[in-house]
Amino acid sequence: MSSSPTQVTEEIYQYLRKNFSSEDEFLRQLKLDAKEAGIPEICISEEQGKFLQFFLKSINAKYVLEIGSLAGYSAITMARALPEGGKLIAVEIFDKNARFIEKMAEKAGLADKIEVINADAKDFLADWKPEFELDFVFVDADKKGYKTYFELTTPHIRKGGVFAADNALGFGHIAEPNPKSEPGNVKAIQEMNQILKNSPLYDSCLVTVGDGMAMGIKL
Repeated sequence: MSSSPTQVTEEIYQYLRKNFSSEDEFLRQLKLDAKEAGIPEICISEEQGKFLQFFLKSINAKYVLEIGSLAGYSAITMARALPEGGKLIAVEIFDKNARFIEKMAEKAGLADKIEVINADAKDFLADWKPEFELDFVFVDADKKGYKTYFELTTPHIRKGGVFAADNALGFGHIAEPNPKSEPGNVKAIQEMNQILKNSPLYDSCLVTVGDGMAMGIKL
């Protein structure tokens, strides 16, 4: 037993990828197709995908909202963990990306589970009146919008449901008082971490998988 965290070396990281990855041939091809379509090569890590699938099953998640879906890698990864009748709402601001996600969801056999909303998430959420409560919210969009997304989604999350914000480690700069890289984004992430930590509505933690996820369970 050790009170010090284990350093994740390249060898350990490759072990994780080999043994605890959610990525299959379909998702590998999706990344290649996205690159060819001119969509940025940004997505959750393989082990992060496995964690999300594991976590969604552990809370019996049925209704998931994702803000910032890009090419649909994480949306498809999470939708695979939902039960029959489950729904993942993927909000993506860029039209080209939204159409790509719909195409990939169809190819993955998940068109019945993934609903793509091509809109600015702030505008969509301001008027959204869902007929169900959310089990899980995953935010991986513009970092300066995290606080607003948190405020707009919290009323729709069930008691025991979870809010998660990606990149909680701020691209490796989260502990810097004056971040040297992407200072605006890192400052926004630092603020989001503190908001979630201090919110009386949530019990929170920071999971250090991928670039980290700040997660809060609604009380």
